[in-house]
Amino acid sequence: QVQLVESGGGLVQAGGSLRLSCAASGRTFRNYAMGWFRQAPGKEREFVGAISWSGGSTYYADSVRGRFTISRDNPKNMVYLQMNSLKPDDTAVYYCAAKKPGKKFGGVAGEEYDYWGQGTQVTVSS
Repeated sequence: QVQLVESGGGLVQAGGSLRLSCAASGRTFRNYAMGWFRQAPGKEREFVGAISWSGGSTYYADSVRGRFTISRDNPKNMVYLQMNSLKPDDTAVYYCAAKKPGKKFGGVAGEEYDYWGQGTQVTVSS
C-alpha cells in the first residue's frame, strides 16, 4: 500500500508556471506506475498524464501536452508535475494517483488507479 500527499498548488497568473509534488510512502514506490488527474468545479475528473514505474515513459492528455511534464525521483519517493504556460482552463484540484504493482503504465480512466492523494488546488487567473 502507498499513501500520497500532493503539494505545490497555488494562485498563478496566466502564462505562469507551477510545479506540483506528490510524496509517496512505502519502500516499493518504484514499482508503482503513477498518474496525475484534475477536477474543476462542476466538471468530471480529467486525466492529465502518467509516468511509468521507471520514469522512462510518459503520456499526456492532448490539453496539456507540450506544456506539462511529469517526472519522478524513485529514491526520494516523489513524483512531479511541472506546469508551464498555464491557462485559466487549467484551474482545478490536482490529484496524483498510483497503480498497484504489476498494472500496466498508461490509461486515462481514474478507475484504473488504486491509490489517491487528497489533492492540491491550482488557480490560474486571467
